[in-house]
Amino acid sequence: MADPSSYRPQPGQVPDSPGVYRFRDEHRRVIYVGKAKNLRQRLANYFQDVAGLHPRTATMVTTAASVEWTVVSTEVEALQLEYSWIKEYDPRFNVKYRDDKSYPSLAVTLNEEYPRVQVMRGPKKKGVRYFGPYAHAWAIRETVDLMLRVFPVRTCSAGVFKRSAQIGRPCLLGYIGKCSAPCVGRVTPEEHRELAEEFCDFMAGRTGAYLSRLEKEMHIAAEDMEYEKAARLRDDIGALRRAMEKNAVVLADATDADLIAVAEDELEAAVQIFHVRGGRVRGQRGWVTDKVEAVDTAGLVEHALQQLYGEEKGESVPKEVLVPALPEDTPALAQWLAERRGSQVSLRIPQRGDKKALMETVHRNAQQSLALHKTRRASDLTTRSRALEEIAEALELDGAPLRIECFDISHLQGDDVVASMVVFEDGLARKSEYRRFQVKSFEGQDDVRSMHEVVSRRFRRYLVEKSKTGEWDPQHGEDGPPEDDGKPKRFAYPPQLVVVDGGQPQVAAAKRALDELGIDDVAVCGLAKRLEEVWLPGEDDPVVLPRTSEGLYLLQRVRDEAHRFAIQYQRSKRGKRLKSGPLDEVPGLGESRKQALVKHFGSVKKLRQATIDQICEVPGIGRKTAETVAAALAGAVPAGPAVNTATGEIIEDENPAPAGASSERGTEQ
Repeated sequence: MADPSSYRPQPGQVPDSPGVYRFRDEHRRVIYVGKAKNLRQRLANYFQDVAGLHPRTATMVTTAASVEWTVVSTEVEALQLEYSWIKEYDPRFNVKYRDDKSYPSLAVTLNEEYPRVQVMRGPKKKGVRYFGPYAHAWAIRETVDLMLRVFPVRTCSAGVFKRSAQIGRPCLLGYIGKCSAPCVGRVTPEEHRELAEEFCDFMAGRTGAYLSRLEKEMHIAAEDMEYEKAARLRDDIGALRRAMEKNAVVLADATDADLIAVAEDELEAAVQIFHVRGGRVRGQRGWVTDKVEAVDTAGLVEHALQQLYGEEKGESVPKEVLVPALPEDTPALAQWLAERRGSQVSLRIPQRGDKKALMETVHRNAQQSLALHKTRRASDLTTRSRALEEIAEALELDGAPLRIECFDISHLQGDDVVASMVVFEDGLARKSEYRRFQVKSFEGQDDVRSMHEVVSRRFRRYLVEKSKTGEWDPQHGEDGPPEDDGKPKRFAYPPQLVVVDGGQPQVAAAKRALDELGIDDVAVCGLAKRLEEVWLPGEDDPVVLPRTSEGLYLLQRVRDEAHRFAIQYQRSKRGKRLKSGPLDEVPGLGESRKQALVKHFGSVKKLRQATIDQICEVPGIGRKTAETVAAALAGAVPAGPAVNTATGEIIEDENPAPAGASSERGTEQ
């Protein structure tokens, strides 16, 4: 634990201008990012008497080992830089909202020749128009089903669309009038795109004018005694009204706004957002976060705004954002939102009327979300804490193993030998820290030797990262340790416990690897599959945890995750090896030029027989590349001839191979 006074900057060194500051720990990792109107005043607040600081702030400043800052011109620039750094460095002491699930949205792929309406999850894509998010995917499908009667836009996948075009027959939706069937040319691409744009306009809330136009057309058709057309228009209007009823009117003046409410206690906070478009609630989402920094409601709102609009542009940012409390830098935030939208954005607290009533509804949703989250997490936290305590007690560790790393070896009869490293922090999988290894020092099947190599490589990398801070190798010159960018390093975090998948031999190999590197502060154990025994280095008898033990259950989860991750990697390597061919071994030869070569000569066999001048005739292949290809194929062992297993006849290679082929005929793909 560091003393903040040891790295406190001199008052004259810190400028009194706007800027962004970063606290780093002893490993040079960024652990906190903040912004300030006045850097000198803000940083001075962190270097008071630790006893007078908020407990979370005190924890942060005692974990940190240095502080640095960057001066900017305006508060808006500070806001943008703070958001970028929080996203880049993922600092542990900053509030970060994480969705408790992936919310579905209604998407219209306007970036395609024939736009498609579909349900989408995950990150947004360029050229796609989104509506939502919605709480349930079925709600989107019900709405789309009603609207396809009026806007028969394509909803099929690319495969279905292509097949219908090939056979000249539309799918069922084309026959029942819920698709305009552009696949068979019933409408032109321009007419179909116009339908898709009308669909988007209606979903965006511009409903009144469209309904009025349909009603006018219905009356004209009735007056002209075109009763079938009038009846169809009447049914279309009814379908659209039913679709609109699914989104209740909450604001009478067709407002476009996002309402953000916060429910919090001392440890956690829940945020709920209602997306109102055209006066109707078009989407809802929520986040829950731990309050890892000392932050009030206004600060939580600021973090929520950054999270919500940091990647958005244009109409995705509404004209009005209603919040329960105004952040400290409200003008800067409003300007930042306006730049993202391209026009003015109002950021305010609703005071009266329908907007205040709706804000109270959003707040009730936030309270319910926080209560539900706490109910779910109470048992989960208790269970994880008990599991870590049981492991520490059974293995006689000094403290609970907050970071556990597990290694597993995978191969297929000695081929494609790989290893996995999975990481659990506080009893939860941290997938961003997972690593994969190829066993390089030998060939064949030897799990013990493989385990020794992999553990050695992992902790050798740890020592290299540690040396950059000067902790391990003090010979770093007069200028101090090398400068670090603060990003999470691949092997910089040491675990408290290493778990290997196996028994005594694997445990001994892992322990020997640590001893050879001089690492004595990392515990090692192994979990054998046969009886789920826990083996310790140098012990003749295993530690047997009760079958009902939460500690054993956590070790099993860690081991099984390492096993899954290793098998996944091994299978992918085996698949690539089976699909590879002689051309894959040619350095600098990409997929396009490989296909061009095979297409030109018809097969790899004929390419092998070609001269260098003949190879140079292929577009994109120069003489140097041709010489490399010829040399590589000359050194490759030709595959055996293809044989007809029914007659024993050798099949001559006369027919050209497909353009994508990359290996000899007769070899198994």
